[in-house]
Amino acid sequence: MPGKILFIATSHTRLGNTGRQTGIWAEEIAVPYQIFAEAGYGVDIVSPKGGAAAFDPGSIKPAGQNSEVVERFLSDPQARQKVEHTQLVANANVVGYDAVFFPGGHGAMWDLPEDPHVTRVVEAAQAAGKVIGAVCHGVAALVSARVADGRPMVSGKRVNSFTDDEEDAAGLSNVVPFRLESRLRELGGRFEKAPNWASFAVRDGALVTGQNPASSAQVARLVLQALEHPE
Repeated sequence: MPGKILFIATSHTRLGNTGRQTGIWAEEIAVPYQIFAEAGYGVDIVSPKGGAAAFDPGSIKPAGQNSEVVERFLSDPQARQKVEHTQLVANANVVGYDAVFFPGGHGAMWDLPEDPHVTRVVEAAQAAGKVIGAVCHGVAALVSARVADGRPMVSGKRVNSFTDDEEDAAGLSNVVPFRLESRLRELGGRFEKAPNWASFAVRDGALVTGQNPASSAQVARLVLQALEHPE
């Protein structure tokens, strides 16, 4: 019987010192939300600051010009209510949720690794055997988490995220606070990747990580697989 999935979204809106805005990448929240909803799962959305979670303006076009899934998400009153009125991650408890999911967007690089409540939720979910999914820069939420013996949570795990090559191609390697692929490797993650912008995701038990916006559907399907067929 499908249950509930907790989305943790970034609250960060400044793209370093570029003067540009960032936030959640629309495809990375809209596609998994739709896939989980169609599978019967309820979704709650929390964020470090609560309130409205901003979208990266580069991920949204004028009405009618977005992908069908993004258009549907933006026109869904319930989905909009959830993303415009996120609850505080500080008040989140993984009890009652089957999975925790982190959509990306460059904003996630700044606040999710630094927020102690995000780390607490990740560590609690891991300890309880919950499924943890993340796509693109949302994987940054995992870098501060540790397992019971003190090792990084990603150590020894097959992992994936927005790659260093993709960050270089985006021209933001010197803007982000760290390079995510490199950090995951430094933490002992067994990093796997595909060519730039290709859809790619890996599952290691209850941990699912994906590379970029194009990987959003693949990550969501692997999360469902992990929920329905635990290893």
